[in-house]
Amino acid sequence: MIKVGIIGGAGYTAGELLRLLINHPDVEISFVHSSSNAGNKISDVHGGLTGETDLTFTDQTPPSGGWGVIDALFLCSAHGDSRKFLETYSIPPQVKIIDLSTDYRHKETAGDFVYGLPELNKAQIREANHVANPGCFATAIQLALLPLAASKKIVSEMHVHAITGSTGAGVKPGATTHFSWRDNNLSIYKPFEHQHLQEIRESLHQLQPDLSKPLNFIPVRGNFSRGIFASVYTDCNLSTEEARSLYKEFYKEAAFTFVTDKNPDMKQVVNTNKCVLYLEKFGNKLLIISAIDNLLKGASGQAVQNFNLMFGLDERAGLRLKASGF
Repeated sequence: MIKVGIIGGAGYTAGELLRLLINHPDVEISFVHSSSNAGNKISDVHGGLTGETDLTFTDQTPPSGGWGVIDALFLCSAHGDSRKFLETYSIPPQVKIIDLSTDYRHKETAGDFVYGLPELNKAQIREANHVANPGCFATAIQLALLPLAASKKIVSEMHVHAITGSTGAGVKPGATTHFSWRDNNLSIYKPFEHQHLQEIRESLHQLQPDLSKPLNFIPVRGNFSRGIFASVYTDCNLSTEEARSLYKEFYKEAAFTFVTDKNPDMKQVVNTNKCVLYLEKFGNKLLIISAIDNLLKGASGQAVQNFNLMFGLDERAGLRLKASGF
């Protein structure tokens, strides 16, 4: 069994990560760290795990026996805290690290962290000791555009309108996340300036280095709990059939990204590690719809997918999940 530890275990991403790892056939959870919940049962904080685990949170760092007692460490801390943590503690080089924050996603600050989008960097992830897990919006949007970039087909500016569930804002309540404000409501935030834009641009440039066209992104807060539904459009001289063929070829080896011929809905992906893509031409515009679960393919599920690749396991291990279709 591969022994893992989790830092920052009280949030939504950590709760989903625990759900996946508890049921992973090759994993033993050694400890879950949370300063604010030390001594509490994990199932008291993550109620969905009642009956699944008797583990309790710890605030001990390093854990009993030292960092060498684990094979992998997941960092689910707030943005900015992962870097502080790794600057504070000396983690043995044999311990693989997967960071779910923004701290190591950008090339100029990544160090030896590999950007953990399997559809883009699978070979590098397999050889990596440290992986930076992508952002949720970034995952949905990149998967919508990577095949075009790989074939040098992005020839004009790209427009993205994407709506996300409230869990994307984290477990700590705020003015725009509590139920009475979010229910029966929609709002735009950080238009054209969202923090995930940089990692999206870097991935597109990795495949189409001379790309200079703008990426226009309008993020929307949705009145639902989980999921991302992104509509992307750009000029393209391919027909619908040619575009679908291009995308199916690009993702033919992808474990969780699928191109469908039917206009999708978000319930097809919620509670799964899937991304479902749909393409259709309208005049000279190619519309790409991309749907994911923000907590799974957009966070914890992708982290487990990266973990599987890093340890040479079946990429789908622990991730064979049924969509919440009804």
